[in-house]
Amino acid sequence: METMTRFELDELTTLVIGIIALFVGRWIRHSVPFLRKIDMPNAVVGAMVVALIVLVMQLLLKIDVAFGSRIKDGLLLIFFTSIGLSAKLAALKSGGKPLVILCGVTIAALVAQNLSGAALVAAWGAHPAYGVLVGSLSFVGGPGTAMAWAKELQAQGLQHAQVVAVGAATLAVITGALVSGPVTGWIVKRHKLRASVGTPSDVTFMVPQEEKTPEPQGSTQIESLLSTVFVLAMAVLIGEKLNDYAREAGFLLPGFLSAMIAGVLITNLADAFKYKLDFAPIERGGAVALQLFLVMALMSTPLISVAVILVPLALNVVIQVVVTVAIAYFVLFRLLGSDYDAAVTSGGFLGFGLSSMPVAMATMDEIGHRYGPSPKAFLLITLAGSFFVDLANAVVAKGFLALPYFSIAAPAAGG
Repeated sequence: METMTRFELDELTTLVIGIIALFVGRWIRHSVPFLRKIDMPNAVVGAMVVALIVLVMQLLLKIDVAFGSRIKDGLLLIFFTSIGLSAKLAALKSGGKPLVILCGVTIAALVAQNLSGAALVAAWGAHPAYGVLVGSLSFVGGPGTAMAWAKELQAQGLQHAQVVAVGAATLAVITGALVSGPVTGWIVKRHKLRASVGTPSDVTFMVPQEEKTPEPQGSTQIESLLSTVFVLAMAVLIGEKLNDYAREAGFLLPGFLSAMIAGVLITNLADAFKYKLDFAPIERGGAVALQLFLVMALMSTPLISVAVILVPLALNVVIQVVVTVAIAYFVLFRLLGSDYDAAVTSGGFLGFGLSSMPVAMATMDEIGHRYGPSPKAFLLITLAGSFFVDLANAVVAKGFLALPYFSIAAPAAGG
């Protein structure tokens, strides 16, 4: 068997390729009206071009490319910090019921995805435990969660767990990015919805437009940018300290959630001391960080892992998309009130329910640019998708795998 040559790219080279991919994605998206119509993010288009190029290199030239990964963590921290810096604690109490609804529907989606996966693998003649692996662990959990669980399951005797996890999670990332935006846009257009930020009845999670400072110029602009960098850096630093304290107490928090909490603390302390933050550069910095993170995360997707088990994984994708979209539209959208915020929240739910939190954020960001902002949806999805869903997914997955039917010791035709 011919060995594959592997090139490992450093962080700077990965960043440069990611930026180029963003420009390429923007050019392709503007050149293909269909991509604009279905609300496809530039980052997704550009990243898929890079991933396909890598796949061709792997298949024809036997060359593999490993992209740098450390810078992505920093970009994710910056984005969630910008979300936290825009959050007002005074409005959180108004979002209590929608957040409970979102969390409840998320649990229902986790169960439905695992049942759907189990039904497919049973029909295929494979071990039932694969159903959980190609269910919520891959679609809601994402590549990291799926691979972490696959390692444990393979050690227990599920022979092909890691290969299945890579393939299922890879397709989940791609599919979620392709589906969540178009479906959300369809919901908005079908029900003729519009953003209502600024109305008296609104639940305002971000700073109102009239509170934003005018665009600075000259040396003032430089000072504003430096202040923004300082605030973002302080929030990330405080988030790391919060993470350390939580770890010592035996409570693990995702790093990006800690950064968001730190951002919330900073912006509300600033309000308490009557100090106005300049939100324009903060929001722009967060948007840039999100786009860069998404393109760098998706372009490193190992498409070659999908080829061997493409048919059953493709069938699984179709089933999972139908189930999750049905839950988002017929359950979540209606329970949240069938308004614009409900539509954007449903889009974010589809993003993390079929792919990942970055895809959820990119979907809501894209819809927001086209139809209007929904700060409430951003905060709801951030709270549910960045913390609650991981815990719920772990509990639900363990519950399924503890059942005799899903036990690794149980014999199955597919092993």
